[in-house]
Amino acid sequence: MPDSTPLIIEPTQTVDSCVIWLHGLGADRYDFQPVAEILQRVLNTTRFILPQAPSRPVSINGGWAMPSWYDILAMTPARAINHAQLDESAHYVGELIDQQLQEGIDSHRIILAGFSQGGAVVFHTAFTSPYRALGGVLALSTYAPGFEETLDAHANRNIPVLCIHGTLDDVVPLGLGRAAYDFLAKENVPVEWQDYSMGHEVTQEEIAHIAQWLKQRLA
Repeated sequence: MPDSTPLIIEPTQTVDSCVIWLHGLGADRYDFQPVAEILQRVLNTTRFILPQAPSRPVSINGGWAMPSWYDILAMTPARAINHAQLDESAHYVGELIDQQLQEGIDSHRIILAGFSQGGAVVFHTAFTSPYRALGGVLALSTYAPGFEETLDAHANRNIPVLCIHGTLDDVVPLGLGRAAYDFLAKENVPVEWQDYSMGHEVTQEEIAHIAQWLKQRLA
């Protein structure tokens, strides 16, 4: 059985905050290790946890198994997904949050970050879970298949969110990311939007923006 242990990158100073960062479809826990190591140069009290998605068949890829937080059944009109698996992945992220709380990290100093499919999971976790006081959500090149017409009445609308998307993204179209942003803005969530002339990727300019945003949340 493949090793599913999260990659944990400890800071140089005493830990007082945590970023839990989920990779995208077909990637793995090492995908964002270089980014985490760059960010830790300015966040030297922040632990980065990079979880590993389980390997499972993905319908849109002919049923081939690959690291996936949930099955994607169809690409149009938006994304048809396996919602039970989305819930399962969100529950797993919740367990990671619980572990950090048990280690004494305040929930306001726990950030959820996710790229592409991983971003969909952190959206779902932040706004459908009992973790009402998270420090923020970093949503990169992603969308929100778990959102309905309105957020749950008990959802915390005070969680800061930064949505970043590429205008040239041919994997998750810009419109899907913008729809998630517009939904949160309508729900009075403190959400920011930034797009860059890039594809389905993370650029140096974007990393600099992320570093500044995380410093503001975790200062």
